[in-house]
Amino acid sequence: MMMMISKNLKSLSFELQKSRYISSSKIPFLSLHTNPQDHKYEDIQVDAIYNIISNSTSSQNLKQSLKSTGVFLSNDLIDKVLKRARFSHGNPLQALDFFNFTANRRGFYHSSYSLDTMLYILGRSRRFDHIWDVLIDIKRKDRNLITPRTLQVVLGRVAKVCSVRMTVESFWKFKRLVPVFDTSCFNALLRTLCQEKSMSDARNVYHRLKKGFRANLQTFNILLSGWKSSEEAELFFDEMKELGVKPDIVTYNSLIDVFCKGRELEKAYGVVEKMNEEGILPDVITYTSIIGGLGLVGQPDKARDMLKEMKEHGCYPDVAAYNAVIRNYCIAKRLDDAYSLMAEMTSKGMSPNATSYNLFFRVFSWSNDLRNSWDFYGRMMDAGCLPNTQSCMFLIKLFKRNEKVEMALQLWNDMVEKGFGSYILVSDVLYDLLCDMGKLVEAEKCFLQMVEKGHKPSNVSFRRIKVLMELAKKHDAIQNLSEKMAIFGSSIRAPESMDEKECSDPVPSL
Repeated sequence: MMMMISKNLKSLSFELQKSRYISSSKIPFLSLHTNPQDHKYEDIQVDAIYNIISNSTSSQNLKQSLKSTGVFLSNDLIDKVLKRARFSHGNPLQALDFFNFTANRRGFYHSSYSLDTMLYILGRSRRFDHIWDVLIDIKRKDRNLITPRTLQVVLGRVAKVCSVRMTVESFWKFKRLVPVFDTSCFNALLRTLCQEKSMSDARNVYHRLKKGFRANLQTFNILLSGWKSSEEAELFFDEMKELGVKPDIVTYNSLIDVFCKGRELEKAYGVVEKMNEEGILPDVITYTSIIGGLGLVGQPDKARDMLKEMKEHGCYPDVAAYNAVIRNYCIAKRLDDAYSLMAEMTSKGMSPNATSYNLFFRVFSWSNDLRNSWDFYGRMMDAGCLPNTQSCMFLIKLFKRNEKVEMALQLWNDMVEKGFGSYILVSDVLYDLLCDMGKLVEAEKCFLQMVEKGHKPSNVSFRRIKVLMELAKKHDAIQNLSEKMAIFGSSIRAPESMDEKECSDPVPSL
């Protein structure tokens, strides 16, 4: 198989370009039958290189296979291959072998995107020792590739499984790695804590470390963006003014959002008045927050009127604003009004997005309304709006609840054909349904389709299919599926509960 991939790739080889960063679109195509504007050609390369990585048995085997292709691995191509590795949940150490092989070529420098993607892949599998090895190597070669975004990628993975203390200790290690350890790095830490821990953790770390950094507008916008307590948000807003940091529209919108979510509409209106006094015009985000707040206090009709008010002030509603009003009507179970709003949005040239449809799918799921869910899914596909993972989960769970195998398989086949949704999340529910209904042939087919797309089925699903196949004495099929699973390597998931001792790896001595 490896030889076949290499042979096919040889016919797609590029001429070498003498440049540090080279866009693959600038490299001449050797095939006269290939249109340089056709992205399918590049997709073939990405798939082929990824297959080589996934099927490699050792670093040396990978190196030889890649060299034998004759394909020039440009920065653009490497970026796309690593992106594929990230979303395919493949073996992280195989991806690292590829990253190191390309990095070791004379005169070659990875892009910041490749670096951050590789670190994300390693962090997701909790390979923190390898993360720091990569960063130390990059520091020696070109430390300018290590950016505040890199810091946020690493800290985000550390924060998912380790304590706040360990996250902060990892933050300090970057002082020796980044070119400039400044407020932008501090902001990356705060953003990580807001996303992965709690706003209280972010607040405490801010107060503990703020003397070492000069807080700026972005610092306070980060801290104001996630509060559910208006009191906490107002304290930060007051501190911001005391430090002489002038608020912008992002600041005011964050404050308005807090008040609206807390059902404090009068305070939100007060902030809008203050914005007008300062010459800062409310934007579509401002109005969308207020629309959401009106829905929370049971005033969906007033929220709809807000769409007209926006236009009178020269601010035209977008899809997100319409979705906010539709959400209010869906919560109030006034679906006819919600339908009319979606029609109005379409008549104004705005296409409903996956979020628009999900608002209805949620209501249908609550009421176990299979018919309307299926009809709405058809309308969504006909309109060319691809479902997202949330859409797929609403549907597949409803199909399982009603034991609708054909509908579930139709959704799955659409996912495979058009490439939307999370294969891993949807497949777990799908395999449960197929196994419950004794559809082993269909389960095996879906399993193989998933593997061919480069996605690893969960160990739980694999074990369930395997048990049923053993009962059916399908030993050849079991052997085939076991070999497919082996391609992805052994499971590297750590326990769900990890104490600080187990999290000591993220912070080695540099």
